[in-house]
Amino acid sequence: MGTQYWQEMLLPYQQAVDELLLKINSLKSQTIQMGENSPIESVTGRIKSISSILEKINKYGYNIDDLEEKIMDIAGIRIICQFVEDIYEVANMFYARDGKDLKVVKIKNYLEGEDKSLFKSGEGIPKASGYQSYHMIIKYPVFCFTGYREVYVEIQIRTLAMNFWAIIEHSLNYKYKGKLPGEIKTRLTNTADAVCGLDDEMSVIRDEILSAQKIFKMKSGTVNDILENINNLYKLHQDKRAEAYEREFDRLSKEEDLIQLILLKKELQTEVGQIKADEA
Repeated sequence: MGTQYWQEMLLPYQQAVDELLLKINSLKSQTIQMGENSPIESVTGRIKSISSILEKINKYGYNIDDLEEKIMDIAGIRIICQFVEDIYEVANMFYARDGKDLKVVKIKNYLEGEDKSLFKSGEGIPKASGYQSYHMIIKYPVFCFTGYREVYVEIQIRTLAMNFWAIIEHSLNYKYKGKLPGEIKTRLTNTADAVCGLDDEMSVIRDEILSAQKIFKMKSGTVNDILENINNLYKLHQDKRAEAYEREFDRLSKEEDLIQLILLKKELQTEVGQIKADEA
């Protein structure tokens, strides 16, 4: 099979990845714009390389004509979350769309100690290696130059800690071709336990972490607005006012008084708006 065959075969998968990345990032942006903490930390997508597809065909003895039905992870989306609880929230986002713009086909739940009240997932089946992640196989419709297609996409949802461990494990398995030395296996299992413990501890103080992140975002946005409006005053040739506000901003910044900074932001917005109205 030549290059043209593979390009045409993989095109719908790439389109599915591109569209899903756009939708998921849009959901993340909308959540942040509404002043809420997004359960999605980051999202990436990829298409399996031709060599990886061929390796899987040879490994399982698939017929080349059936590869699109047999290999369900040609297209992949990976969603990284801060907390285990966020994994459940993200999974439920996809369940809510089941039968609308996608179809949930298969679940592979590699999470330990899951709370089944949080999402529909069946029993968790953690791997002996310590690997943890939540996998969903969906069918996603695309319209491309070859016409209408429904392609399989694997969605992996995991925490930052789980992802770090999985990347290391994958690299070691690649190096040793799946036959890891006993000592490395033991160390990986031990570190997997540590990752699980880390996620558990982060869940305990989750509310404190989210509150701190919200305050940081609020302060960052307030400071940016203040500096932008001081710059607007200079552009409006209000240098003395701008300099006075700069001195006040420096004072409040040193005191780290967020409430007063918010009040200063509102005062500046009002003044800049009034000057612009007077000049109109």
